[in-house]
Amino acid sequence: MKKILLSIFVIAIITSANAQIKTPAASPGGKIEQKVGLTDVSVQYSRPAMRGRTIFGGLVPYNKIWRTGANARTTVTFSDAVVIGGKTLKAGTYAIFTKPQATKWEVFFYSDYAGSGAPQKWDDSKVAASVIVDVTPMEMDIQSFTISIDDVTNTSAVIGMLWEKSYVGVSFKVPTEKGVMESIAKTMNGPGVNDYYAAAGYYFDQGKDINKATTWIDKAVSLGKDNPRFWIYRKQALIHAKAGDKKGAIKAAKISLELAIKAKNDAFIKMNKASLKKWGAN
Repeated sequence: MKKILLSIFVIAIITSANAQIKTPAASPGGKIEQKVGLTDVSVQYSRPAMRGRTIFGGLVPYNKIWRTGANARTTVTFSDAVVIGGKTLKAGTYAIFTKPQATKWEVFFYSDYAGSGAPQKWDDSKVAASVIVDVTPMEMDIQSFTISIDDVTNTSAVIGMLWEKSYVGVSFKVPTEKGVMESIAKTMNGPGVNDYYAAAGYYFDQGKDINKATTWIDKAVSLGKDNPRFWIYRKQALIHAKAGDKKGAIKAAKISLELAIKAKNDAFIKMNKASLKKWGAN
């Protein structure tokens, strides 16, 4: 009896020691984070590898719900509400499930994101959004399953999924316009130099009301007279030029040039000289 107990004790020690040995995961975890406009987007997933296997139509069967990775469910988190496939998803975390086919995938954003694998019982009421996207064939194999956030703009991006010779992309839109406008409206109650500068710059860049942009950039210049900045005067020059005030644009560009020379900023020196030449300054 003592020999049996001793043997069990020894086996337990060996098993415990083996459990502490660190080895690489078969499907290592991955995480990507991206700012899209004003919205934070993050994806957490596991990355299985091909290892000589046929993936789609083989390891991953066609027309069946796939966890879109391995191990725990692949999740995406949005800090703001986003629009996917014409449907608005509230800010929060969602599991990404897919139903691959040879030429198209159906992609689901599922509110029950905890756990691993596909749900034992699929619940359509938990599908926050779904979209059917085309498969883009690739010439070379992608050995490890990869998720990317591509084609990032101020208002949209694409969640890309790549493996084997297939790429699928799900586009989504973010409420940047709403966020910026709310921020401007709130800040304008008591704005400072940088607030007026940022608001004017946004209106200028987005092709909005140039008169408002002119008013705001002039406010920024006026408030900052005691500590003039070449980049603020540069923006004033561009906005006045766009508003059709060439004389005001030239005046601002000359001040920006003078300040840039003092600051030894070659980029702004070059830009101002080019603008002054373009506008026919003496």
